[in-house]
Amino acid sequence: MATQFGGPFTLTDHNGRRVSDRDFRDRFMLVYFGFTRCTDTCPVDLPVIAQALDAVGPLADKLVPLFVTVDPANDTPPVMATYVAAFHPRLIGLTGSEAEIAATAKAYKVHRRKLTQPHHGAGEYAVDHGSLIYLIGPDGRFVTLLPHNSGAERLAAILRKYLA
Repeated sequence: MATQFGGPFTLTDHNGRRVSDRDFRDRFMLVYFGFTRCTDTCPVDLPVIAQALDAVGPLADKLVPLFVTVDPANDTPPVMATYVAAFHPRLIGLTGSEAEIAATAKAYKVHRRKLTQPHHGAGEYAVDHGSLIYLIGPDGRFVTLLPHNSGAERLAAILRKYLA
């Protein structure tokens, strides 16, 4: 199971700096995939993640929360910077080329699909995507999936178990 999800990546953070998974090797990575124009899962899950980070207190220093876009065409570093700042000061937004995001999503087995619907305006679309939260260890290996829709306290309790 340790290699079931995750893998190396090199992406661009919300400050425009190139980063790789190796830049976070001394800490756990909490990895969540979504996009800034998401109207259903991301605006619900990201505040829960933020509340859980606050609830674990100083243990959160052992963790880096990452928000990886599934919509790199729209989610440029400046767009990501504004978005992640609205949720938590430690949240790092990651974007990249379509090929980089596709490779990262594949490594994490993330479902993503661009949807155009008749009710969307010209050029408008949504991205259907998974809502799993991945915990990756300081060695870069998959640790566990964190339950979606479990609430901040439950998420914090699980994080405490691994971070203590």
